Amino acid sequence: MSTALTTTTPAVSGAIPERFANPLQQMKGVMAQPAVRRAAPMAMLVGLVGAAALAWATLSTPSQKTLFTGLADADKAAVMQSLEQANIGAHVDDGTGAITVDEESYSRARMLLASQGLPKQAPGGYAILDQLPMGVSRAVEGERLRQARETELARSIQDIDAVIEARVHLATPEVSVFVRDNAAPSASVIVKLAAGRSLSDAQVSSIINLVASSVPGMKPDSVTIVDQAGALLTKPGGRDATAALGDERIDFQRRVEDKYRQQLTQLLTPLLGTGNFSAEVQADVNLDETQATRESYEKQGTLRAETGQWTGDQKTGGGPGGIPGALSNTPPPASMLQVPTPAVGASGSPQPVAGGPAPDPAKQSDSYQRAYDLGREVSVTRAAPGSVKRLSVAVVLREPEKGRRTAMEINQITDLVKSAVGYDQQRQDNVTVISRQFAGSATDMADKAPWYDNSWLPMLARNLTAILIALLVLLLGVRPLAKALMKKKDEAEAPRLATGAPAIGPDGQPTGPLPMVAPAVSLDQMQNTQGYDERIGAVRGFTRDNPARAALAVRDMIKADAK
Repeated sequence: MSTALTTTTPAVSGAIPERFANPLQQMKGVMAQPAVRRAAPMAMLVGLVGAAALAWATLSTPSQKTLFTGLADADKAAVMQSLEQANIGAHVDDGTGAITVDEESYSRARMLLASQGLPKQAPGGYAILDQLPMGVSRAVEGERLRQARETELARSIQDIDAVIEARVHLATPEVSVFVRDNAAPSASVIVKLAAGRSLSDAQVSSIINLVASSVPGMKPDSVTIVDQAGALLTKPGGRDATAALGDERIDFQRRVEDKYRQQLTQLLTPLLGTGNFSAEVQADVNLDETQATRESYEKQGTLRAETGQWTGDQKTGGGPGGIPGALSNTPPPASMLQVPTPAVGASGSPQPVAGGPAPDPAKQSDSYQRAYDLGREVSVTRAAPGSVKRLSVAVVLREPEKGRRTAMEINQITDLVKSAVGYDQQRQDNVTVISRQFAGSATDMADKAPWYDNSWLPMLARNLTAILIALLVLLLGVRPLAKALMKKKDEAEAPRLATGAPAIGPDGQPTGPLPMVAPAVSLDQMQNTQGYDERIGAVRGFTRDNPARAALAVRDMIKADAK
């Protein structure tokens, strides 16, 4: 007798619906397997521990904030190196290439990179011309050249200390063969200044001349400069001499006041400390330029020329002279000569001069014409501006927290201030020093700030939240699973202990001695027990030995209570 083994293949249309008709039932069947049931608690325990670790890593790590995007590789490497040296955690996104830092370190990273001049990425400038394709039109080439020139001018203006960013727009019309149609080129510049900084008139003039000199045919009057607030820095139509002179005088007075204020700060800072005083100086400076010319003459002039003649007695004169043999040299006869007798006090007679030489007795009269030059002195005095006409100084001292400043201490500080500024009583200078309580400073305001505005609060909240989640996972997930595992282990060992089977190790050999087996408990023994604890132990033993009868007894008790 032979049997044939035949196999039947079910229809495909019926096998697939029967196999996947109830996925939930299939999952229940898989979970009902002994191996899965034994491994499920451990898998859940591992999953909860992983979830706790993930939550801790997510909440303990500060949120990231984008620092820069689209940087060149050289700037990106320089920025990352600078942040690593400052111990600031930074990351580079693989997809976008953006550099991100912790939200708490964002401001510090920006300040650090700004102090180092990073990133140094700038427009290409004349490198744009290297990217011109072949065969471009003349118009495109001209626009690229203008763009390159604007970029280079912007980069040159950004080298000024107070300028952070600059943009230049050039308007260069086409050159025409007709002179009347030619238009002068012009330019407009917008500058972004650093916080609290401004451009002086000299710097504005430098920018104007820089732009005008870089474009052929451009005049300085055709350059317009505007800052980021929309303020016009160039004066329309140029500046007249009066306005320029007024600005120079105001600037000079400001420099004088700053000089005195700096001297007071250097003097009082080591004595009182930073922030414990405030000093202001008002200088009345003489800014008038004066020029004086003075001429003076001497009372006695200087003899310049003298012409005249005088007569005297020929007897007392010298011997005969002349040319021998000439008739004109012959003296007259003695009978014709008359000797005049000069009267005392006559106008022609010489008058004796006290302390001078005696008059010549042979001199009878004289007649002279004299010309004198008077002495002249020309003095030109030019007083340069800048002298201080009057000085007013006011100093306020912070009152100490404990006690008050004495009058002697205030007088000593007043004398120091007078010596520092060069006090002059003839100029009617005024120096006032008082001691008062200051209003709340920045430090005090920071101390009085609300507690929820502190920077450490978000970090503390994240850490506490991560710790709380970890504790909840351990208490609500890991602990019940551990108890369930221990309970299953005890339940698995209970039948072995009841039957007296020894503990079996991994190698199949008994690992310990045989346990003691409790004797069976009968109904008579339960009825004969006397104490409460003894009766409870007997009931437990009877239930362990006769579980079916114990279940029937419990059912009967429930029915009796229901009736």
